[in-house]
Amino acid sequence: MQAVLALEDGSIYRGRAIGAPGESWGEVVFNTGMTGYECVLTDPSYCGQIVVMTSPLIGNYGICDADFESNRAYVRGFVVRDACETPSNWRSEGTLDGFLKERGVVGLTGVDTRAITRRLRTNGTMRGIIATGDIAGTALVEQSRTLPHLSEQDFILEVTGSHIHTFPGPGPRIAVIDLGAKGNIARCLNARGCEVVVFPAGTDSSTIAACRPDGLVLSNGPGDPVKAAHVAETARQFFGKIPVMGICLGHQLLALALGARTYKLKFGHRGANHPVLDVARGRVIITSHNHGFSVDEESLKDAGLIVTFRSLNDGTVEGLKHPDLPIVGTQFHPEAAPGPKDANYLFDEYIALLKQETEETCLATAI
Repeated sequence: MQAVLALEDGSIYRGRAIGAPGESWGEVVFNTGMTGYECVLTDPSYCGQIVVMTSPLIGNYGICDADFESNRAYVRGFVVRDACETPSNWRSEGTLDGFLKERGVVGLTGVDTRAITRRLRTNGTMRGIIATGDIAGTALVEQSRTLPHLSEQDFILEVTGSHIHTFPGPGPRIAVIDLGAKGNIARCLNARGCEVVVFPAGTDSSTIAACRPDGLVLSNGPGDPVKAAHVAETARQFFGKIPVMGICLGHQLLALALGARTYKLKFGHRGANHPVLDVARGRVIITSHNHGFSVDEESLKDAGLIVTFRSLNDGTVEGLKHPDLPIVGTQFHPEAAPGPKDANYLFDEYIALLKQETEETCLATAI
């Protein structure tokens, strides 16, 4: 079956259909990762987006449920140069095409993904429509121009959990506000002995406080951080009381809560191979990214925040901390999945911060 991707700038890409038949729309973005497509497909941060993979061969190691970051596929469309039909991996439980069909994701293969990526880098991310069948691309172009922009949509209710759930552990209790959290955030904290309590995004601060957490983490998630400003207000209630960590969207919300501003990047950062400078250590780490917004560095002075990480691709802010309060944030993903584990040490530093705050509190109480 034929399939087509039509962008709002008038460009049309025709190829073969994979996955579910039908039509879908969203913001068209590209991901530069060479591996990790299972994590990409199930990452809630991709909600509302059609993802173009720049690596030419996708699906060669099949599909394995253990590698999912959530229980469903959140991408609205998936575009690849060559979709492998015969994966080679002893862990594989199915094919890419089968997964997309099962999860209702419309896909396209046999197109020049390099050309699409260069267009998105030149013109920025765009609204687009992906459809199967022999369809007039010009009609889809016109239709795409009437669609809402990403910043006009609120995805949090679609990706957050519906109830509180706990991952037991012997160590500190960490409250995680689920803005579309990848599963590996809870796994990384749990593996370090923490008890992790995950709360839906709409949970009020008093309910979170009632579980007596030792720390608070704001997770990753999709969309414009301004749309989740209510979560920034919830987080503000814990500033100066317990250590707070923000990841990706959570990082942006911490900045907003402290008076900084955010803005939309031209084409965003998405992939598992982004170099970032650890400013304090003077060393470079390779990190996993998935974001279309960034914190405005000019607004940090008034917010009283310090830059801790910086992108070596475009110089944008990739990490923040407060000089006096136990508040830290990273724009990239220390939990990786997909991606290298270079930044895993940030979870260790956060837990060390928890222990330090606990010891200081105990000392102050004794005095």
